[in-house]
Amino acid sequence: MDDRSDADAPGLAALDERGRRALESLAVSGPSPEAPTAFDVRSSLTGSLIGSLPRQTAADVAAAAARARTAQREWAATPMPRRSRILKAFHDLVLAERRALLDLVQWESGKARADAFEEVADVAMTARYYANTAARHLADRRRRGLIPALTRTVEHRQPKGVVGVIAPWNYPLTLAASDALAALAAGNAVILKPDSQTPHTALAVRSLLVRAGLDHRLFPVVTGKGAELGPPLVEACDCLMFTGSSATGAQVASQAGARLVAASAELGGKNPLIVCQDANLGRAVPGALKACFSNSGQLCVSVERVYVHEGVWDRFVPAFARAAGKLRVARTMDWEADMGPLIDPGHLAKVDAHVRDALGKGARLLAGGHAVAQAGPAGYAPTILAGVTEDMDVFAEETFGPVVAVYPVSGEDEAVRLANATAYGLNASVWTRDARRGVRIAKRIRAGTVNVNEGYAAAWASLDAPMGGMKASGLGRRHGAEGILKYTEAQTIAVQRLVNLQAPRGMGQETWARALVSYLEVLRRLPGFDR
Repeated sequence: MDDRSDADAPGLAALDERGRRALESLAVSGPSPEAPTAFDVRSSLTGSLIGSLPRQTAADVAAAAARARTAQREWAATPMPRRSRILKAFHDLVLAERRALLDLVQWESGKARADAFEEVADVAMTARYYANTAARHLADRRRRGLIPALTRTVEHRQPKGVVGVIAPWNYPLTLAASDALAALAAGNAVILKPDSQTPHTALAVRSLLVRAGLDHRLFPVVTGKGAELGPPLVEACDCLMFTGSSATGAQVASQAGARLVAASAELGGKNPLIVCQDANLGRAVPGALKACFSNSGQLCVSVERVYVHEGVWDRFVPAFARAAGKLRVARTMDWEADMGPLIDPGHLAKVDAHVRDALGKGARLLAGGHAVAQAGPAGYAPTILAGVTEDMDVFAEETFGPVVAVYPVSGEDEAVRLANATAYGLNASVWTRDARRGVRIAKRIRAGTVNVNEGYAAAWASLDAPMGGMKASGLGRRHGAEGILKYTEAQTIAVQRLVNLQAPRGMGQETWARALVSYLEVLRRLPGFDR
């Protein structure tokens, strides 16, 4: 059933037509399961039916893994220049098809166009980064051998084999492509399980990779419910990358651990932002808006807690609330909307329940706190709360929506203490005119990324640096060297020359042991061998 009224039907029909043209332009088609049953995918933007896809089974996952494993052996032997050319061709296709990708991402997830563009730019940048750096990250490295000049030791990297990627709905392009690109560059095959609310975007990624020259067997996409496909995917793969909630991540990691399979995960966050007394409020207010309300707050690195120095509270908080009230929430494919609707009415109900609980227990509403009808059944206004206390759900639980709580603090120490008072540790933001002070504060915060005078984009888009969470916010890292090396096994190859590493014929074991001790004592005194 369409979530639309007669009044807005003509405008939404035009959006549906753009979505259908995007599917055609991107040559999106569903997988071919062995035992198909269908499920419907509806647009979070218009409520209309996008299409029906196979509800695949554990047998489909196993069959896809078998085909991928066969293709992976050939792919692992493919020279790195060939792999890089495919990633560069994919980069070019992403940019060439950007309008269709933007339309599809918006049609499927409901997000604002600027937020969709962040995904397109991110995927292109990631493809280019690993196309240009994978050879360096994966190159054999000489390591110091046991005996100088006689032991030649090399660290070699072998691909894991078949990598499973489980991607969520909130960033259906970025989180379907970026982790997969690193795994593919390392010589692996990838089985992608997208969220059942946004599978067509994942299928578009597959289509573009095949057009770029990738063997289709190396990147199967399995569609259906996560509860049904997640466990068999973990059973079928040699390494797993999961993005989602901390609770589900713990379950997935436990299953992977039982098989002794490596698992990496980016999980939830209750991310803090600190406004110092010397902050440039002309930058801090719009910066906080973006940090809190990008993608309608449906972002793992989004800010949900703002700690404001009491010396600037009376200037920052009213300006922040006024600016939030001016944000445009709409379901549209134009560039003017600041926020789109949430993913579905059920998620809106959860977000609103956090707000109602807080207000019922005495919190003060500074902005928002209500649905936005013109944005459809899942539209919600950017919301700012003050007076939030520990007995409120919004205090410690991840809301994952456009809701933020503001708190006054007396200084740096209190701000850092409160920022760290959470089970999560994914992202943080610090605003100050003194960059050195900002870095000093950042180093005290237990979070995988900390942005100084930015919300999240500076750290996320620094692709040569690792990105991920501490504490309940994740395991491992994406991006940079760590983001590709985690999809490999380190192998040490040592070649011994001239002498064997055992007592020579005629020499007793005790004499041999004394000789080794003398050798170690000499090495201890030589320059460079005491490190």
